[in-house]
Amino acid sequence: MNVRISIFLFLLLVGGLNLAISQDVPVEGDSSPDLRYREDQIYLGLTYNLILDKPDGFSQSNFSYGLNVGVIRDMPINRDRTLALGIGLGYAVNSYYSNLWADSNAAMATAETPAYTFIRNRSFYNRNKLEMHLIEVPLEIRWRNSTPDTFKFWRIYGGVKFGYAFANRSKIITDDFRDTFYNQQVERFRYGLTLNVGYNTFNLHAYYGLNALFQDGTQTSDGTSLEMAPLRLGLTFYIL
Repeated sequence: MNVRISIFLFLLLVGGLNLAISQDVPVEGDSSPDLRYREDQIYLGLTYNLILDKPDGFSQSNFSYGLNVGVIRDMPINRDRTLALGIGLGYAVNSYYSNLWADSNAAMATAETPAYTFIRNRSFYNRNKLEMHLIEVPLEIRWRNSTPDTFKFWRIYGGVKFGYAFANRSKIITDDFRDTFYNQQVERFRYGLTLNVGYNTFNLHAYYGLNALFQDGTQTSDGTSLEMAPLRLGLTFYIL
């Protein structure tokens, strides 16, 4: 990842954390309940990444993982503050291991238009993946049965998440060679439905992608359309 982009993301998230903390930490020495409390404004998520609408010949391999972190501004909309809207900003990295080889060195292929092939022989490669780095904007409708002095409660948060994939890397490693390049055919604008359900620390997370991983018209060398979409399942942890 570009160093400048990494520094920018770090400063952006640190600034958001400081803003959320500074506005919601109770005044020292004040033991009365905070009737204007907010919940779950910093999140960390770990996911297992699946592929939907898989074409014939496609298979996943290894452990496809995801990591996301960010801040969400919690905005209660009822008197008890059990209903709220949330809007946030975060960073995510998602890897998809599979037998889909994006070859930028094939005849007539480039990083802008690589040649795609399904590798039939699993022993041909050690690792083969697509790695995506994203800026994300989650929007949520939030319900919880919290109170000002309760730290353990049930929550159901549903919504949509928009993302921009600013760096998308295809990588293959074999015993004989390795090839890495930034794939320009990955669909940069991402959007999907999200659901977070849980109690206290552990919350189940699901993301259902509503658009394909690759741009419209992307095909393998034999004409198979690549219209696959992501499904991510995992855990989300909240603080503050």
